[in-house]
Amino acid sequence: MRLKHFKNLMAPQDGAAKICALAWSPNNHKFAVCTSDRVIVLYDEHGEKRDKFSLKPADNKYGKKSYTVKGIAFSPDSTKIAIGQTDNIIFVYKIGEEWSDKKVICNKFVQQSAVTCLIWPPDQPIIYGLADGKVRAANTRTNKSSTIYGTESYVVSLAANPSGKGFLSGHADGSIIRFFFDDEGTGDSQGKLCTHPCPPYALVFSQNSVVAAGCDKRIIAYGRDGRSFQHFDYSRDDDEHEFTVAVCSPSGQSVVFGSYDRIQALNWSPRRQMWDEPQIKEISNMYTISALSWKKDGSRIAAGTLCGGVELFDCCLKKTIYKNKFEITHVGLSQVIVKNLGNNSKVVLKSHYGYEIDDVRILGKDRYLVGHTSDTLLLGDQATGKLSEIQWQSAGGNEKFYFDNENVCMIFNAGELALVQYGENEILGCVRTEFMNPHLISVRLNERKQRGGGENKKMAYLVDLKTIAIMDLSSGLGIGQINHDSKIDWLELNETCKTLLFRDKKLKLHLYDIETQQKSSILNYCSYVQWVPGSDVVVAQNRGNLCVWYNIDAPERVTMFPLKGDIVDLERNEGKTEVIVKEGVQTITYTLDEGLIEFGTAIDDGDYSRAVAFLESLELSSETEAMWKTLSKLALEERQLHIAERCYSALGDIAKARFLKDTLTIAEEAAKHTGGDGYNHYKVRARLAIMDKRFKEAESIYLEQNHVDEAMEMYQELHMWDEAIQVAEAKSHPELETLKRNYNQWLMETGQEEAAGDLKEREGDYMSAINLYMKSGLPARAARLASTREELMSNSDLISRIAGALIKADLYERAGDLYEKIRDYQRAMDCFKKGNSYRRAVELARHAFPSNVVKLEEEWGDFLVGQKQLDAAINHFIEAGATLKAVDAAINSRQWAKAVQILEMQDSAMSAGYYKKIADHYASVGEYETAEKFYVESGCTREAIDMYNNAGKWDLAHKLASTYMKGDDVSSLYITQAKQLEEQGKFKDAEKLYVAVQEPDLAITMYKKQRLYGDMIRLVKIYHPDLLQDTHLHLAKELEGENNSRQAEHHYVEAGDWKAAVNMYRSLDMWDESYRVAKSHGGHNASKQVAYLWAKTLGGDAAVKLLNKYGLLEPAVDYATENCAFEFAFDLARIAMKDKMPEIHLKYAMFLEDEGKCAEAEAEFIKANKPKEAVLMYVHNQDWDSAQRVAESYDPNSVADVLVGMARYAFDEKEYAKAESHLLRAQRPELAVKFYKDSGMWQDALRVCKEYVPHKLQHLQDEYDNEMTDKSTRGAESMIQQAREWESSGEYARAIECFLKVTPKLTTDYNILEKCWMRAGDLALKFLGTEKSKIVIEVACPQLAEIQKYSSAAELYLGLDMIKEAIDMLITGGDWNKAKKVAKELEPRLEPYVDDKYKDHCRNQGKVEDLANVDVIGALDLYAEKGEWEKCISTAEQQNPKVLHKYIALYATHLIKSDRTTRALGLYAKFGTPPNPQNYNIYKRIFNDIVCAGGLNKPEAYRTWADLRDMFYDLCENMSKSQEAKSPQYEDFQCMTLIAHYYGVRSAAMSQKSLESLATKLSVALLRHTDMIPADKAFYEAGTQCKAVGSENMAFVFLNRCLDIAEAIEDGTLEMLDHSDFQDTDIPFEIPLPEKPFLTNQQHEEIKEWVLAVSMDQRVEQILPKDERNTYEASLVASDTGIRSLPCVVSGYPVLRNKVEFKKPGKVANKDDWNKFLMATKVSHSPDLQDVLKFVGEYCGATPNPNYSFQ
Repeated sequence: MRLKHFKNLMAPQDGAAKICALAWSPNNHKFAVCTSDRVIVLYDEHGEKRDKFSLKPADNKYGKKSYTVKGIAFSPDSTKIAIGQTDNIIFVYKIGEEWSDKKVICNKFVQQSAVTCLIWPPDQPIIYGLADGKVRAANTRTNKSSTIYGTESYVVSLAANPSGKGFLSGHADGSIIRFFFDDEGTGDSQGKLCTHPCPPYALVFSQNSVVAAGCDKRIIAYGRDGRSFQHFDYSRDDDEHEFTVAVCSPSGQSVVFGSYDRIQALNWSPRRQMWDEPQIKEISNMYTISALSWKKDGSRIAAGTLCGGVELFDCCLKKTIYKNKFEITHVGLSQVIVKNLGNNSKVVLKSHYGYEIDDVRILGKDRYLVGHTSDTLLLGDQATGKLSEIQWQSAGGNEKFYFDNENVCMIFNAGELALVQYGENEILGCVRTEFMNPHLISVRLNERKQRGGGENKKMAYLVDLKTIAIMDLSSGLGIGQINHDSKIDWLELNETCKTLLFRDKKLKLHLYDIETQQKSSILNYCSYVQWVPGSDVVVAQNRGNLCVWYNIDAPERVTMFPLKGDIVDLERNEGKTEVIVKEGVQTITYTLDEGLIEFGTAIDDGDYSRAVAFLESLELSSETEAMWKTLSKLALEERQLHIAERCYSALGDIAKARFLKDTLTIAEEAAKHTGGDGYNHYKVRARLAIMDKRFKEAESIYLEQNHVDEAMEMYQELHMWDEAIQVAEAKSHPELETLKRNYNQWLMETGQEEAAGDLKEREGDYMSAINLYMKSGLPARAARLASTREELMSNSDLISRIAGALIKADLYERAGDLYEKIRDYQRAMDCFKKGNSYRRAVELARHAFPSNVVKLEEEWGDFLVGQKQLDAAINHFIEAGATLKAVDAAINSRQWAKAVQILEMQDSAMSAGYYKKIADHYASVGEYETAEKFYVESGCTREAIDMYNNAGKWDLAHKLASTYMKGDDVSSLYITQAKQLEEQGKFKDAEKLYVAVQEPDLAITMYKKQRLYGDMIRLVKIYHPDLLQDTHLHLAKELEGENNSRQAEHHYVEAGDWKAAVNMYRSLDMWDESYRVAKSHGGHNASKQVAYLWAKTLGGDAAVKLLNKYGLLEPAVDYATENCAFEFAFDLARIAMKDKMPEIHLKYAMFLEDEGKCAEAEAEFIKANKPKEAVLMYVHNQDWDSAQRVAESYDPNSVADVLVGMARYAFDEKEYAKAESHLLRAQRPELAVKFYKDSGMWQDALRVCKEYVPHKLQHLQDEYDNEMTDKSTRGAESMIQQAREWESSGEYARAIECFLKVTPKLTTDYNILEKCWMRAGDLALKFLGTEKSKIVIEVACPQLAEIQKYSSAAELYLGLDMIKEAIDMLITGGDWNKAKKVAKELEPRLEPYVDDKYKDHCRNQGKVEDLANVDVIGALDLYAEKGEWEKCISTAEQQNPKVLHKYIALYATHLIKSDRTTRALGLYAKFGTPPNPQNYNIYKRIFNDIVCAGGLNKPEAYRTWADLRDMFYDLCENMSKSQEAKSPQYEDFQCMTLIAHYYGVRSAAMSQKSLESLATKLSVALLRHTDMIPADKAFYEAGTQCKAVGSENMAFVFLNRCLDIAEAIEDGTLEMLDHSDFQDTDIPFEIPLPEKPFLTNQQHEEIKEWVLAVSMDQRVEQILPKDERNTYEASLVASDTGIRSLPCVVSGYPVLRNKVEFKKPGKVANKDDWNKFLMATKVSHSPDLQDVLKFVGEYCGATPNPNYSFQ
């Protein structure tokens, strides 16, 4: 928060004139200041002074200065001010709402002690503190005060919390007491909160903590539990004074403290949950701040001072202008003020949860506010001032807000619609919908009060385009759903939410009654519809008519007016409703009948008398008639019979009116006798039920009262004789027979012979009944009755009479039926034909007149054709053999397929004419291939070609034309047609034609002519790829010539010549484009070069700016210097990089030096501050004078270097004295010695050394001696001779030194060297001490080792007891026996050392046999490293099994990695499979590699599968004897054993034709293990074998699955795999996706073709066969019961019955499969089958026939 001085309201005075108190009104419109002279000054919100009034003392006799004001506060409604005074009184002044209102005292509260402080929280009484320590409350309504709590300490301050539901009091003893009117669910306690170190005069109760300060100059923050958690200590700040007053922001997130010349603001940090460091605002000469007040909207702080000044400060975090219409001020993290700049109205948007408001937007025609916090959403209506805050998780700003409804905001987010009612802090409702058009959502919230109605909040919305849902928002329940047959584009509920109007895309307007859930269509071609506001009247437009429904309950009653224009709006105000119509440029209004509209309102209010009075004032019309009916219905429901009677009278329904009048009379009589209104009398209730046609209810009312006669009388009056008779029969009434006779008589008198006949029929008098039926003209009923009675059918006269009546009545079929029953077939046939009942005629002819059947079928067909039932006639024509008629009927009925079927059975000559019609049809519906077929059949190939051309299928047209037309004709036809298309601008179609006739160049030319270069390049790329680059270049140059640089650039780049594009732009002076192209296509270096050239053209400051822009200034300077553009480099450096100047000078100097311009180069070197480089340049050129000059002038340190150079030159010239002089001048005598020595001038060297460097004289002398020795004494001999002389003279050290100086450089005779070095060692051991001897030995022995005299060296080491060194020397020499002997005799501890070295030697030398004698494991490892696995395994065999299997595992791993898994399998098959967990991955890998391998689906692969089976069986047997038997791995390996066994049995069975079905079963059974074997391979093998044995259904399913898995492998996922074919089977769905497909492309295509071919075969079904369990035959689990069967050991199929059991549990076989297998084994003597039986014996226990032999 920032404090900014806004305005001075009162100027400070020269002396003390304390501002006693300040207060802002809650409505922010008024500001009150209490001055030191006890006057209240009132200001408006802008700080303008508007009024003032003086205060009064409690008693005038003490005078005006007898008191001071300690506090003022506005009432919550801002119309009153409370003044707390020290003369023991509180006055409440009524100041009114207007400035001109009179100020009067309305309340006063006299106290026992002085008032010290005062606040007035919202919706609470006045709270004040007294000097005696009490805190009291004053109620302005009752004018009474009471004590809230009392203390013994002076009350120094009061502070309310932001909500006003609690407050704090601070006391002189430092205690702070908390009190709540309502703890708002916080659970905080009341009472003493804490004790402050000093009286807390500055006290605030913020949203998050309590903050207090006082005279100790410290601010302390306390938590809700009273513990301090933050201190701000200013006690050591000399500029700080005591804190006098504090105020909290309305949001509770900021507080301000006042002191001397300072205002300190603290802001709460939600993230840190602490107060930020105070922001201190220093205001010089303001002096002590005596009062503070914060405006309720948070935008201003007022400060009063000791000197009488009042300053106004603007406080906000930020302020923005929105759309130049609104000012948005963030006065706190959670509070924002939105001010309308047009009318100065304000709305305060505040988060009640204290969340930070991130942003505020003003939407919905600048009326509605939307604000976001981290967890809530703020909404507001500026017009009504209603604000809402709801919990909301931010959707990243993706919400959409709709403000079309004034009562509710609609928020749409991710397919979810949320409704928020303004002023409510909860979401009203939430639904899922994708349709957010406001016309497709209708929300009504209590818009019209109804009789006895509570909350009425409902919404209608679209679930989908054809479904409307209606929801009760109060309960959240759905109350209706409308499923419509067309898309809906508008809907709206009425204001009472009883009725819904909606319109569909067909412009049909529909009405839906929510209570009855009845839907009706009320208008067609509806272009506008709307409810009239405040009523249930509907206005709509139908083409040229204005339609008004004044009573929507009677939708058929509509008032219509002709219109010429379109309705644009509907307005209702000031008791007038107008429809606004736009007719051309004019706007015309149509006024509706307001009286009729008001009728609905009266009905809804339940005021029926007013409704009657209103209707009586209207003339009777269709609208008013509907209203009378509605009112009558409602009046009856409410039992207002007199109203209903009036309604029926108005409607002219005299009967109902009289009936109601009689009913009212009965009710009045009953009321006189029984009291009440008489409506509960049984007669009244019965009559009302009769009126409502609820006769059964009326009957029950009469019978309840035992008034049977009245019930019967009721039915007789209504002529409901049957019901009357039923009542009489039920009650055994004595007049029953009389009643029946009267009924019969009445029927005859009224001419109801049919009913009389029915009565006679029920009584069993059939002849009378027939006569009555005949009399009433109902021969059909007479015929029905006669046909049911045998005695009547035998009466031929009766039957003839009935039949004649039927014929007379044109009921021919009934007459024929009657004749047929009496076996008069001819007359029956005539009747059937006359009645066109051909079906009956044909049925009759089949057994009575067989020869007429064909003719009747044709007549039947002709009749159906006449009835336009052409499709039905086809079959009858076919039956009659009338083929042409059948074809015509099929074509006319558009049964094209049927017509084709008929024609295919006819000769081609007759069919040709019809094929043309059929082809025309198929062409018209786009089935071109079929049309082509029939065009060709009919010989109309040209029409087929035209068809394809018109459809744009040029390739097909061309193919057809090529078949039936000559090549030249085709080409000329298509080229001509293509040119026509080209002229029409249909270039794509023209291209297709050119390409179709293999003339792509014409298409390329066309595109070039049309400047469609993209298409041109596309064709060149396809048909002339070798010319593509040239084409691009050609186009680029053309476009460049046309100044179309952009396109030219594109083609240059496509041609790979981006440099040409760069040069093009350079030539056009378009450097920025040139730079862009270079950077995009040439990289960084190319762009640098272009930028450099660009800058070079600009020069000066422009160049510098350009290079800086691209960050290339320094690289440009470097580039310029590298390319010798030194002038440009100097220009750039001078302007922007002066630090680069020396570097440029240096490079320029070097350039000049290379050019031979030494003088200019010298100047540049000097400018570059590199004089030494100039010196070196002159030295290099041997210009000694210039070099010395420059050195002496600019670099004195280089003078010596110059002199040395001069000396070296003099020596080369043999001017030795001059050279020596130069070196001595350079103080480098050692160089003079070196030069003399190198020149062989030893005497001069010794002279100079003795004179100038005497400390090196001895060393030089030695060198001289050595040199002389080498030259004068014959090398080694002289050195040996000198050594012997030293030895003889007793100088052993020098002798040793001379012996050691004999080196291979002096002689190549190793014997001499050995003797010398050994002699040196012997002398050292004899005559020198141990230390010196050791030094000599350590020199001599390595030299002996270099000449391979290891034994001698070892002797010397042993002479000095260096045993390890001696042993190492012997080892180096390879003398292992001697090394072992030395170690054994002299140092046994070194024996293992020698052994280890020997092992390493053998290992390094590859001497495995030697190594095996001492380290078998090492030898084995060495074999493994060298890849000699056979030797490794054979050696390991001689060791224990653990060692053997370790190396078998290593060998197997090696084999698997080198794709030789079969050999790895052979290892384990040979040596066994141990249950080592570390080997499990190897076993699994072997299994996976074998089952994934190809080429094993054949008999020859049996040995591989048998080895795999035996390997895993051995593993499982070994695991079963170990702790691994209970591990999950054990189950996996058992399953792998079973799979390998199945594969083995299958391979063995494939060699025998008789076991082909068994092999197929095994392939099918393996499918249940596709979670462990490759699924595509398994399904392929099962499908191909099923196909081979003729099981095409299974083959089709399995191979189709194989293709699906292959596609899944390509897609990389099994998600799209359809499992419907394998439901209720044990074939797993969750399978691993193979990494690569098993099938080759050829295999894939073959099975794909087979599956496609079979899918067209109706005989093959895509289903799996089922067995007696109604389950897939190979499934172990029954789909209905879930029972799991055991698998057969030889076929894998479930064993259901006839089982063969083995000794081991769970091992069984199907008896048929087992016998078949045994028989094949016996007959074939196959060793593979015998091996399978042998394994089954081990795997399953002894076979059931152990005596069986294969011999």
